[in-house]
Amino acid sequence: MALPPAPRLGSLEWLPAAEYRDLLAAPVAGALPSLGAPAWVAEIDDDLADTAAFSEAYGVPLAASANCVVVAARRAGQTTLAACLVLATTRADVNGLVRRHLDARKASFAPQDVAVAESGMAFGGITPLGLPDGWPVLVDEAVAAADLVVIGSGIRGSKLAVPGAALAALPAARVLAGLGRPIAAEPAPPAAAPARPLRAPDDSDVGWGDRPADPSDADRRYLEDRPPHWGSD
Repeated sequence: MALPPAPRLGSLEWLPAAEYRDLLAAPVAGALPSLGAPAWVAEIDDDLADTAAFSEAYGVPLAASANCVVVAARRAGQTTLAACLVLATTRADVNGLVRRHLDARKASFAPQDVAVAESGMAFGGITPLGLPDGWPVLVDEAVAAADLVVIGSGIRGSKLAVPGAALAALPAARVLAGLGRPIAAEPAPPAAAPARPLRAPDDSDVGWGDRPADPSDADRRYLEDRPPHWGSD
């Protein structure tokens, strides 16, 4: 079957992933045939694997990228690892929807060393394709509805572009509405307080006992020495 044209996403050159498996982590390359849809891979700089840096460097919109985070869910002394896939413009509702779906007492992001060791993938490149058997894969409905979404490849040196529907169809996947919650905007800095005047409103170069006009020499001493509580002439 002929492949569709390579996607145009940012400034990257997208290649058929099935033909460039050396750009994928071993578990991802092994799971690629079960994806059931064309997948594309693009080589990137290892230092630009984190989503924000990747988006800025290669011009791929955040809304076209998905983050895969590993969650540790605990109940009755047992810990279950799961993967959550949400658009990069959102944040996974880990301690709400994820915790309830996994029937856990507590859920949190798995420590980096645990996520790397258990997934067999590099941190910053973890992806839902090729995860260990038994891991639930929770997919936000916005990811499932995407024509094409950019995800990790298991290593930091490349990215995959895969149809959202193919990710939602993975055997361990479960599509959840509201899994990705919008990231709150940074609060606007408080408005600067107006600068205080350097002088009081009644302060001027015309001080007590002075007049703006230059008085006669005969009156000057009287006006300068007059106490402020005296009335004017």
